[in-house]
Amino acid sequence: DKGHVVGYGHLGDGNLHLNISCPTYTPEVEAMIEPFVYEWTSEQRGSISAEHGIGSMKAECLAYSKSKPAIDLMKQIKKSMDPNGIMNPYKVLPQSSDP
Repeated sequence: DKGHVVGYGHLGDGNLHLNISCPTYTPEVEAMIEPFVYEWTSEQRGSISAEHGIGSMKAECLAYSKSKPAIDLMKQIKKSMDPNGIMNPYKVLPQSSDP
């Protein structure tokens, strides 16, 4: 038994969540799965975030589905609305624009 992949969610609006499970978690398994999912999603012109945003654990992966100019624009908008960086610091946008 190598593992299972289940897609679920609100597919009608284009959001598909993946639940990937395997008998034993290892960092090596995660290192194989995540880049594959992010790269495939990017090739399909999809996004790795949905209505709730990207989250702090995956912020650095945003560049898989958003261009550098788009991320830079997001940062400019955030800075104009939150010049002191006090609203959810470091949890909305990546520190860099590179995957």
